[in-house]
Amino acid sequence: MSERLVIPDREDAEQELRVTHPWWQFRARFNVAVRQRVPVARLHGGESEGVMMRWGLVPATAKGDAARPGHARLRSDALQTSADFRTAWLFGQRGIVPLAGFYVWQRTAAGYRQPYYVRLANRDVFGVAVLWERSVTDDDDVVESCALLTVAANPLLAKLDPTSEQMPAILHRQDYDSWLRSNVSEAGELLQTYTETRMAGHPVAPYVNHLQFDEPRLIDPA
Repeated sequence: MSERLVIPDREDAEQELRVTHPWWQFRARFNVAVRQRVPVARLHGGESEGVMMRWGLVPATAKGDAARPGHARLRSDALQTSADFRTAWLFGQRGIVPLAGFYVWQRTAAGYRQPYYVRLANRDVFGVAVLWERSVTDDDDVVESCALLTVAANPLLAKLDPTSEQMPAILHRQDYDSWLRSNVSEAGELLQTYTETRMAGHPVAPYVNHLQFDEPRLIDPA
C-alpha cells in the first residue's frame, strides 16, 4: 500500500498548499521510495513553512539512526497508544505532503504483482496527512523525518490491494489549515476515508518496480 509516491513540481505544490515560508527545494518526481526526501508543509512559530524531510519516520529515541528504514506509514487509529509516536502526535507535529498520486500493487491470478497508479479524479495535486519527528544523533546532527498517516481503505483501494485494509489519509483542501493548527481531538476527526468516487486508478508498466526509472512515462496507462 502506497509503497511509492509521485511528487508534483514545486509550483503546483505551492499553489495547492500556499505555505508562508517555502524553504523547500524539489522538482516533480515519479518514483519516490522510503528513505528519500519529500516536501512537507508544517507549522513553525505559528506560520506555515515548506521543508524537505526524509520519508520513513525515525523515532526520537533512535538518535538519528538514518540506517533504519523508518516507518513509511502509521495507522491513525494507533497514534494514541504507540510509545514511539504518541508524543509527536500529542505535541502537534503534523504536516502535509503534496502528492500527484501514489502506486499500489495488486496480486494477479497468475501470481505476479501488477502496479497501479492511483490519483484523485478532480485534482492534480492533493495533500496527505503526515506525522513528523526530529531525531538527534550523538554528534548533534538533526534528522527530520515523516510517515504517511493511514485510514481505512475505501472500496477502490480495497479492490486494488486486498492485502491492505488501509489507505493514505487524504485531506480535503478546506481542512489543510485546520489539520496543522487544531488540537489533537479536532485533528483526529479530519482523518477520514476519502470517497472512492473522487479517485481513479489504472495499471502501469513495471518500470516503477525499479528505482533507476523516475520519469513521466511511469504513470502512463499500461
